[in-house]
Amino acid sequence: MSGEDLNILHIARLARLSLTSEDEIAVRGDLESIIAMIDAMQSVVTENVAPMANPLDATQRLRDDTVTENVERERFQANAPSTDAGYYLVPRVIE
Repeated sequence: MSGEDLNILHIARLARLSLTSEDEIAVRGDLESIIAMIDAMQSVVTENVAPMANPLDATQRLRDDTVTENVERERFQANAPSTDAGYYLVPRVIE
């Protein structure tokens, strides 16, 4: 897509923006530079390049995955108005 293909006023109307003629010129320039950057990025050969999860050589410091609490379902549900098979029963809200 080139700068001539851009219908700035149509794009502004879709975005509910009102642009002056100076704004239209500035937006056109910005969009043309964005499109040029995308075209340059698409021309880069990326074959045989492994995808990266993180661009930095950083590792996450994660805590050990250990159980810290025990679930006491019976004690928690003792005060519930209605339970069945370990689940809380609630009134139906969708008919």
